Formats: sequence, structure tokens, C-alpha cells
Amino acid sequence: MTDTSTPSASSAEFEAAVAAIRAGAPREEVVITEIPAPKGLAPSGFALAADVRPTSHGIDSVLGTGRFVLLHDPDEPEAWGGPFRVICYAQAPLETDIGLDPFVADVAWAWLTDALDARGAAYASASGTATKNISTGYGELADQGDGAELELRASWSPLDDRIGSHVEAWAELLCMLAGLPPTLDGVTMLRTTRAARD
Repeated sequence: MTDTSTPSASSAEFEAAVAAIRAGAPREEVVITEIPAPKGLAPSGFALAADVRPTSHGIDSVLGTGRFVLLHDPDEPEAWGGPFRVICYAQAPLETDIGLDPFVADVAWAWLTDALDARGAAYASASGTATKNISTGYGELADQGDGAELELRASWSPLDDRIGSHVEAWAELLCMLAGLPPTLDGVTMLRTTRAARD
């Protein structure tokens, strides 16, 4: 019979990672809350939601919003290269002319990798997609005019136990997408936000 009074090495490893996340110090402009982790992706998971600006109506921020999920599998899936995998999402509105810029997706990806590097967050096997959406309102939505938004979805495998630094990098990315000035050396700013649509 298994002794359940003492946590296994794998569960202790996961709990230590969660503690590191909770002890992190992301940018103060980001409001972060814990949310239920998605089921079925790994034996253990921990998830966060964030908005660059708090909202009063339970909807996503008009400046930017995101999700951060830490997955843990002690069997270390080959594709992960370790016991942990991060999945993150970040989205923010853009000025329409910036949304049409063919390089804005490249800039968003560079902001993520620069933020990870600047925070000292060791990682491997990074992958992701950046999607630009351009919209035009019609009929009763015609007054909204043209709009654009940028969405970045990414994943990577942390290589150390400093998981809090990965959350800090994700929060930095959210702020950069929202058009806030960078707090990290070597990261340049591109004004990406536009006024919120009514």
C-alpha cells in the first residue's frame, strides 16, 4: 500500500513550481488571477489569467489580456525535453495601420523571447503563432470603423526551477503588446495600441 502522507517527488516538484510562480514579481500594471487549469493535457497543471487593466464588467481588458498555463508530467514527454511545459496566450488591440505592418508579428515574437532572456528564464523547444486580425464594422457597427488586434500563442519548456521568471516575462509581453514602455534593457518599444472600440 502506498503511503499517501508524504508527497511524491513529482508532486513536490510541481508544488515547488507553483510556489515559485506565486512568489514572482510581475509588472504592477498587470492584474493576475489564478484560474482552473485545462484538463487532460498533463497529470498536473496550474493556470493564470491576466489583464493589463482591471475591468469592471467581467470582460477582457481593452488594453490586453492573456493566459499562462504550466503543465507538469513527471514522465517527461519527449517533445517537452523535461517535466514542465508552458503554454501562453496574449492578445491586444492595435492601431489599424500597425496591424497592416507585415513585421508586427515578428516583433511580438521577438518581445517574448527578449523578455524571457532578460528575465533569465532558461527555456527550450519554443514554438508559437502570431495572428493579426483586421476588422471593419458594418450596419449598426459601422461607427466602430476599422480595428485590428494581435494574438500570440506560444509554448516552451522551462529548463530550471525559476518558473516565476517565466510568468514575469509573459507579463512583460502583455504590457508591451498593450503599448506600455518596456522595463527591460535591450527591448525596444513599438506603439501598438489604439483607442478601444465602443
